[in-house]
Amino acid sequence: MSRNSGQALQGLRETLRGPVVTAEDPGYDEARSIYNAMIDRRPAAIAGCADVADVRTVLSFAQDNGLDLAVRGGGHSGPGLCLIDGGLTLDLTPMRWVHVDPQARTARVGGGSELGDLDHAAHAFGLATPAGIVSTTGVGGLTLGGGHGHLTRRYGLTIDNLLSADVVLADGTFVTASESEHPDLFWALRGGGGNFGVVTSFTFRLHPVATVGAALTVWPVERTREVLQWYREFLPAAPEDLSGFFALLTVPPGPPFPEPIHGRKVCGVVWCYTGDLEGEGLEKVLAVVDDPGPPLFHFAGPMPYPALQSMFDGLMPKGLQWYWRGDFFDAIPDEAIAVHEKYGRDIPTGLSTMHLYPVDGATRRSGADDTAWAYRNALWSGVIAGIDPEPANADPLRRWCVEYWTDLHPHSMGGAYINFLGEHENAGRVQGTYRDHYDRLAAVKTTYDPHNFFRANQNIPPGVS
Repeated sequence: MSRNSGQALQGLRETLRGPVVTAEDPGYDEARSIYNAMIDRRPAAIAGCADVADVRTVLSFAQDNGLDLAVRGGGHSGPGLCLIDGGLTLDLTPMRWVHVDPQARTARVGGGSELGDLDHAAHAFGLATPAGIVSTTGVGGLTLGGGHGHLTRRYGLTIDNLLSADVVLADGTFVTASESEHPDLFWALRGGGGNFGVVTSFTFRLHPVATVGAALTVWPVERTREVLQWYREFLPAAPEDLSGFFALLTVPPGPPFPEPIHGRKVCGVVWCYTGDLEGEGLEKVLAVVDDPGPPLFHFAGPMPYPALQSMFDGLMPKGLQWYWRGDFFDAIPDEAIAVHEKYGRDIPTGLSTMHLYPVDGATRRSGADDTAWAYRNALWSGVIAGIDPEPANADPLRRWCVEYWTDLHPHSMGGAYINFLGEHENAGRVQGTYRDHYDRLAAVKTTYDPHNFFRANQNIPPGVS
């Protein structure tokens, strides 16, 4: 970094309420670390923003000094899009707060908040909104990509419950986007990623969810064919109160799993039930888990919703090696099941996995063109994730993930959940993910970010067809 650049950054440090961390600072390596340890980038600075004024200052600073800019909310970006070598990371982490209005059943959430912050604050009033399955995920990135989770079949995508967003645009203008204000921007924010500005707060609709029925069922991986043939018929026909994502995994060495099955490769379903838990409600709706064959393990019981949301936090802490790829599916044909069978037997590391998240039910009550999310007709959002703590295993888990995806992709709908795309994705893949919404998104980009300042993302360049 040049002397002039160093002086400029010192000026930024003196201006912001939030911290500015550079390579000369002892906390630099921690400040530049994100959820995925496979990403090792060295930005010129990480600028923490305590409020909207800080955000505007950082945007202006980056442009005045010719620095590429990335935006970090929760830091869960798989491809590490919140960091740029030699650039500036605008860090929203200091803006981590949630204000719940229990009468209106809404929550206003700071742009640096994590899902656990929202779940905790809303749960105090017996409320929740659909958002992910890992509590340390950033609210911002998940929402801007669309957002799905345990409550999606019952209450829709995260963006279906977004009421408004406060946004700082590239030129420093502050706007609120909603159905009545800047509706074109509001449409684009709901699934279009971080292409249009820095969202400093989100306002969500909440629903009456407190204690849910949680369940976990696993079968031997050798029964993958029978389980998936049963699952593909059962779940889409099940009441919307029941959700369950299918997984291929290795049983972790700890509770609730009994020791004899620790380390076994299995297929399974993680269930969430928002129906009546009185009497035998949960047991009755899940009495069918024996249909594809006796499970190795089945657990079911009432659980506070935030506990379900954080169930996997301990298994998936910050600092693991991650490599993932995704696709949408409207069916699980036998040919696809054969692919799952093959790669499920060859899971390369103890944490590597494949998930199929249901995105039907309430999601389909929104129109195909109501938001930028372009796959309202999908049944599942799939992700293949190679995961391990050891950097030496990066190549094997990457190879397993790519080969699995390559064999499975022909059975997909072509596009993927934008948050499951990685750096390896080309522009055509991003365009295919937005289908015929792409040109409309490019037009909105032209209006709100005509110079493509926000391009550290799954980028949609400005342009009108």
